[in-house]
Amino acid sequence: MDRRLDLMSLFGLEAGQAYIIRNAGGLVTDDVRRSLAIAQRLLGVEEIVLVRHTGCGMLGLADDVLLDGLEQETGARPTWRPGGFPDLEAQLGRCLRALAQDPHIPAGVAARGFVYDLATGQLHEVHR
Repeated sequence: MDRRLDLMSLFGLEAGQAYIIRNAGGLVTDDVRRSLAIAQRLLGVEEIVLVRHTGCGMLGLADDVLLDGLEQETGARPTWRPGGFPDLEAQLGRCLRALAQDPHIPAGVAARGFVYDLATGQLHEVHR
């Protein structure tokens, strides 16, 4: 979701060479799973790469603090969870394991994960 990341350039891709799904925290939500299953079955997607970045706003986010604030402001508590996490690489590893176990996303078994360092411009691969 972060506008500071130009994923096409980062991976040396040109328009039309990749599908990109972006969300806050790069989480593997039900909607992301749905989109990946469709992309594999109907669009020919064969590889999945998850990318996180340093300085992520979801890092250290306490879900209940955000939910409480939204409820106080609007009078209604969201039904969704924000998905904050305390450790960037550990969360990425959990997402990779979740994809590997999803029977509807066959390419999830070989999915790769990276952390992009905003300060250095370097990619660091994270393994399950």
